[in-house]
Amino acid sequence: MRPSLTVLAAVTVLVLVACSSGTSLSPSSSSPTDAAALPSGAPAWATPASPVDLTIYGAASLKGALEKVKTAYEAAVPGTTLTISTDASSALATKIEQGAPADVFLSADTENPQSLVDAGLTDEPAVVFAGNRLTVIVPGDDPAGIATPADLATSGVKIIAAGDEVPITKYATQLVDSLANEPGYPADFAAAYAANVVSREDNVKAVVAKLELGEGDAGIVYVTDAAASTNVVTVDVPDSANVRVTCAGVVVKASPNTAAAQAFLAWLAGPDGQAILAGFGFLPPPP
Repeated sequence: MRPSLTVLAAVTVLVLVACSSGTSLSPSSSSPTDAAALPSGAPAWATPASPVDLTIYGAASLKGALEKVKTAYEAAVPGTTLTISTDASSALATKIEQGAPADVFLSADTENPQSLVDAGLTDEPAVVFAGNRLTVIVPGDDPAGIATPADLATSGVKIIAAGDEVPITKYATQLVDSLANEPGYPADFAAAYAANVVSREDNVKAVVAKLELGEGDAGIVYVTDAAASTNVVTVDVPDSANVRVTCAGVVVKASPNTAAAQAFLAWLAGPDGQAILAGFGFLPPPP
């Protein structure tokens, strides 16, 4: 006896429901609607299934750019919230080593992220996402009459610097050593510069702030930090002596949201993130 049409219809419905409920998307597959909603540079599977809050540790020099990045990324990837915390890269790396709950670490150098990679504290290798350059800044009224970087070695000039472990200090040391080999610079330029340092600040933003208040005569900072201030004046550094700064980021292995964190880092290194960084004076990653 053949089954009735009613029974066949019921079986067909059950099979269709079972197939539908068992279907899942692999990381490499996504609907056109999902992919179109994502920012360029992020994987097509990165849209969070539920709200995600990513804590981003960023170098102090990235503060202004990251505020704009936060707005742009949250609009581009609905459901994702970025919590930004900035300080010296060295201080942030130490916090991560001590177990601070960060998802992404964006550094003003490559050494601090690499130290976390070497310690097995990252999800993937470091990603270079920006470059920078150095400049000399002085207060708006330039009380010490700093006309060229050579004047940083003049006796009595009060130089504001950062702590020994802060990346800007390492870059500044490289710049000073390079300037010492420039024509017209005294043989003892590096030693005279060091003797003029009167203050060691926590990060590069603090160096700028102190010079804005006129509490020193000069300092070496990133070009982007100088551009962000209306209360300091820059003193050009010879291109032949300047130092190329490389910024790198990592996803913290202990993050509960590594896929979303990787998507954010890819976006930052991609066209949308690069456009924002360029607007703040950052250079593209070196080829």
